[in-house]
Amino acid sequence: MSENAKFRILSIDILRGLVMILMVLDHVRDFWSFTSFSPENLDQTYGALFYSRWITHFCAPAFVFLSGVSAYLHMSLKGWKKSELSKFLVSRGLWLILVEVTWISFAWQLWTYNSFYLQVIWTIGISMISLAVLIHLPKKMILAISLIMIFGHNMLDNIAPETFGDFYWFWNILHNQTFVVTPNLPIRGFLAGYPVIPWIGVMALGFYMGNIFTHPAPYRHKTLFKTGLVAVALFITLRYLNIYGDTAQWAVQERGFAYTVMSFLNTEKYPPSLLFLLMTLGPSLMLMPYMDKMTGRVGDFLQVYGKTPFFFYVLHLPLVHISSYILYYLYYQTENSVFRDHSSWAASYEPSLLRWYLMTAFFVLLFYYPCKWFGNYRKTHKQWWLSYL
Repeated sequence: MSENAKFRILSIDILRGLVMILMVLDHVRDFWSFTSFSPENLDQTYGALFYSRWITHFCAPAFVFLSGVSAYLHMSLKGWKKSELSKFLVSRGLWLILVEVTWISFAWQLWTYNSFYLQVIWTIGISMISLAVLIHLPKKMILAISLIMIFGHNMLDNIAPETFGDFYWFWNILHNQTFVVTPNLPIRGFLAGYPVIPWIGVMALGFYMGNIFTHPAPYRHKTLFKTGLVAVALFITLRYLNIYGDTAQWAVQERGFAYTVMSFLNTEKYPPSLLFLLMTLGPSLMLMPYMDKMTGRVGDFLQVYGKTPFFFYVLHLPLVHISSYILYYLYYQTENSVFRDHSSWAASYEPSLLRWYLMTAFFVLLFYYPCKWFGNYRKTHKQWWLSYL
């Protein structure tokens, strides 16, 4: 969703473009340099691997938050009534969910496609549908609901899905990442990759704060920086005290100070804990005032992807996946049907940070001109369906 080009705010497009590039970094790792252990596993990881994964944590929080901001700006700049925005949010949300369970789920699995992957696009879709209802509430109530979801959902961590009997799957969608087997359906099951409760809160918070982006730059910059600084300070305080906000506490590591810092930063993403959201949204808000000043080549480069995020997303994912199979076959002279199944790897396979970063740069640059073309096309054409891409 994008506001009228005449009123575009530079920092929104630049931040969104940056997180799209970081998203490619994460997806290339999934298929081009996958490891048999989680990069966050402090017993096996190392600094470059940990931080290469950690920096990608900023993607989903920033993008979901900005989706809420864009919804507000969409309504404000177009002069829409709330009922008109609700209609758009519902239709847009349903479209994203459809794309997630078809094209994107297929892109993750290719010829083994037999499950639905409910990940970030699904989360944005269901959050938009929820926001379509929330926007009719008073603004202070929207803020209260968003903060309760963000700050309070960790109180639900000890509730087991089995508590809900036959509806255990619904709790997994709301708050517990897992794969749900569906023996009575034609699909094998679905991955509840992004439990939705806190994400709905993040988008609602973005909508509430959307009004800030309609103010002159000095006020906007000051408010965003202060809000981000408070979030970072709150993260450091709560994390240091180990009293609330994440499923795992940090601890001093025997491997030294560097690993202790990693432990401190190693917060839970699925679902995103309070500390995870404070850790990622805080710096994002603090950076936005500086991104408004990025009027040179770097800013122009990032804007290309920030103006066409959905277009970029649906194109890059299948290509990253398919190309990894081709390379794997050519380099290791063996087929690899399930890359995450370690037993299918060639004995000579080794993860490579160099390969990971080189291929990330390749895919980002590969889509530069297609994204630039589409961004220009959408700016000069008014077809209704363009607002869904």
